[in-house]
Amino acid sequence: MTDHPSIELEPRPRLDDSERLTRARAFAAELASRRSVRDYAPTPVPRAVIEACIQAAGSAPSGANQQPWQFVAIANPELKRRIREAAEAEEREFYQRRAPDAWKEALAPLGTDEHKPFLEIAPWLIAVFYERTGPEIDGHKAKRYYPHESTGIATGLLIAALHHAGLATLTHTPSPMAFLNEILGRPRNEVPYLLLVVGHPAEGCRVPAIARKPLHAIARFLE
Repeated sequence: MTDHPSIELEPRPRLDDSERLTRARAFAAELASRRSVRDYAPTPVPRAVIEACIQAAGSAPSGANQQPWQFVAIANPELKRRIREAAEAEEREFYQRRAPDAWKEALAPLGTDEHKPFLEIAPWLIAVFYERTGPEIDGHKAKRYYPHESTGIATGLLIAALHHAGLATLTHTPSPMAFLNEILGRPRNEVPYLLLVVGHPAEGCRVPAIARKPLHAIARFLE
């Protein structure tokens, strides 16, 4: 042990193996119902719900506990309009010029194209940034350790929290995304990670008929 300050770990509920398995299976079943949604209703979502979910995301582990993430939650209609315009411009360039045919074929079953009306219709967008470096101290930029990986973990917790709160999400990654820094007034040391669309599915919403890989295809157990 080191001489750095510490506190006692908060106790977790005392569960037997049967209870743990029940909880684990219930959580897996809940997340299995999560789908990426592209058709949203304009139904409002209280800010307090978004705040609580971002608070959950902020509990993620991170390199050297630097917590190198920033979440910008956007409900302002004018900002959402500007984000949509900028994102669609990048998406048009992607679909018309940059995307190889193989990539377009892979995306075809999902029904995606350069049109992104959900960026204005959904009540919330959450722009996720990771810090490339920390604030300057005495003229030196503070190094960030594993910022990309740490922010990925936090984003996964955010998606799970929003789903648990009964909301639909979509991870949107127009490339490049530097327009988010400009529109949202974020400093240059923050790098856009992704744009998360959040809200309620539109009535009659349909999603692609896809399947997830079974456990044996994604896991190995060496006992």
